[in-house]
Amino acid sequence: MGADTGSGLLADIELEAILQFGSREMTLREVLQHACGDVVELDRHESQPVDLVVGNRIVARGQVVVSNGNFALRVTEVAAPQLRLESVACRS
Repeated sequence: MGADTGSGLLADIELEAILQFGSREMTLREVLQHACGDVVELDRHESQPVDLVVGNRIVARGQVVVSNGNFALRVTEVAAPQLRLESVACRS
């Protein structure tokens, strides 16, 4: 079985894709103290690209845009094909 055939078998599998803007560690006490309208600062500067994460791996990076009234990602960088394939590999 060639590499193309193996990749083809995976093409129709649905995966959860997450846009990761940044992160921040907080205690449960800090989380519970938040109210509507509070702002939580992240560890990423606004000019840095956001990450498209699939299977706990970054597969692409880009800019957040609005498309037809919805948030979207304009991809500016894509991970190498082998890294993207590894991110969807089955784990035992």
